[in-house]
Amino acid sequence: MPVELHKSRALDLLNMTPFIDVVFILLIFFLVAAKFANEDRELPVQLPSAQSAIPMTMEPEVLVVGVNQAGGYVVEGQVLTVESLEARIQKGVLDNPINQTVVIRGDRRVPFQHVVAVMDICRKSNVPSYKVTTASPDEKAANGNE
Repeated sequence: MPVELHKSRALDLLNMTPFIDVVFILLIFFLVAAKFANEDRELPVQLPSAQSAIPMTMEPEVLVVGVNQAGGYVVEGQVLTVESLEARIQKGVLDNPINQTVVIRGDRRVPFQHVVAVMDICRKSNVPSYKVTTASPDEKAANGNE
């Protein structure tokens, strides 16, 4: 019986508060990280399809420009005018002149001229690399978009 009392005292001396604090900090970290990871993908855009579509990978140098169905430009959750979009892209090129990449996510229902306008801004701003994203036919079928 004295052995059981000794084990019980050892467990009583173990303080669980720091462990609980660490768990809460990790929980908050992962919630915030998930929020930022999905921020640029929250724009409800139906991407056009392409046979050679590849998954988009996010890099620190990537600026994602969404073109919604109404022809508005969305960057980091903010709706921008053409002038403010141009200023934002130019700032990105100034901050990162060699590796700045712009990914254009145009809704397939928007006139292509809005996407071309973003491409034109990229050319004027000397963006080293810009891409137009598309959805693969498999993604299109899985999302129910036709």
